[in-house]
Parts: sequence; C-alpha cells; structure tokens
Amino acid sequence: VNQAIVAEPKEPMNYAMAAALSYLNNDLEGLARQAQLTQQAAEALKATDPLRGHLYSAVGVFMEGAHVLQTQGIARGTPTALRMLQQVFSELQAAEKVNPADPELSLLKGFMDLLLAVNLPFANPDQAIARLQNGYPTYLSHRGIAIGLRDLKRYDQALAEVNKALLEAPKNPDLLYLKAQILALKGDPKASIPVYIETLTYAQQLPRPVVWQIRYEKCLTEGLDGNLCAQQAGANGS
Repeated sequence: VNQAIVAEPKEPMNYAMAAALSYLNNDLEGLARQAQLTQQAAEALKATDPLRGHLYSAVGVFMEGAHVLQTQGIARGTPTALRMLQQVFSELQAAEKVNPADPELSLLKGFMDLLLAVNLPFANPDQAIARLQNGYPTYLSHRGIAIGLRDLKRYDQALAEVNKALLEAPKNPDLLYLKAQILALKGDPKASIPVYIETLTYAQQLPRPVVWQIRYEKCLTEGLDGNLCAQQAGANGS
C-alpha cells in the first residue's frame, strides 16, 4: 500500500486502503492521517471522475468518523459521528446519481454497511452481509464478510468465507493473514501457525508495520510471552 501511494499519489483508493490497515492495526494517528488524505485525493478527482470522487469522499469521511469513535468513545463521539454519517450518505447519493450499479460503489457501500452493523448495537449485521454478498470482485466481498463475522466472533462462518476468497486469490497475503487470525481466534493454534508462516513468505508485498503485526501475532499464537514477542517481531522486522 505505501509503495502504491508513492507511485499513484492522486489515487484515493490507496489512501483508503492505508486507512483501513491503520484501523485494523489500531494505529489511530495513521487512521486520521490517511482518512484526510483520502478525502483530499477524492476531492481532486471529482472534476474528472465524479462517481469515484464522491465515493471516496464518502469513504474518507466514514474513516474519519471511525477515528472519532475510537478516540472519543461511543458516548462522546456518537453525535459527531452521526453528523459525519449524514455527509457520507450525501456523498454516496451523489455517486449513485452517476451510476447506481457501479460495482466499486456497491462493494464499498457493503463494507461500510457491515462495519456500521458490527459496531452499532441496533444495527442488523446479517442484512449488511446479505448486501455485501452481491459485491464484485467476489473475493473482496468474501473478505469483507469474513472480517465482519470475525468481529462478531462467528469464527466458523468467518473461516468459511475467507476460504471462499482464497479459492479465487490463493496467493493473496492479506487473505492468508486473515485466515491465520481467524484460526487463532477460534482456538486452533496448530492450524493457525502454518498459515502465519505462509503469509510471511509474501512479506515483501506488505507494509512493514503489517509484517511486524503478523510476526507478533504468530509468536503469541505459539504461546510465548507478549513482551518477548514484541521484541522478536521488532528485531525480525528491522
């Protein structure tokens, strides 16, 4: 992702991907920075590609709202996040006016629906999952569903979805990492560790902080002390 941003600084998708990685790794500073960069790149894109410009403006504001909730908490952050959500809906409506059937629009709307459903107690995650099942490319749909099911602690279902994604993209390190995580969370370290090892064979394709996190999680799954795992992961990732 970082290499792609350098190569294509005007492409908002790259910043959005970096924001998503920051969110998953609990890097709140990185999340805020990449959300802002997503919005800036999206705004510049509106003149030449209004659909994607409005779409990624929505994504950038959505990720900024996630940062607000993470840093301020649900009670304090919800009023601000709800105001931002109205802006997200406005940008999505503008994108839909261009082409409501656009596959990238459908996919990203599904991801945002699922993230909302997982984190808001009154939302229905199964409805969001059903909408995301129609996304394209399908391996990304399965990946998004797997992440949502993982966060809902429905690990067997999450594993089934990530396996479907891997049938379409068997050498995708992001999918392998997700599968290793899910196996570890469902209490199957013997199955998880070989998948972590396989993921690390693609380390050159991943940002350094993600590689560090994979090594750290693998070490924890092997039953070693957290402080020792942090030292080893940092030493191996330098």
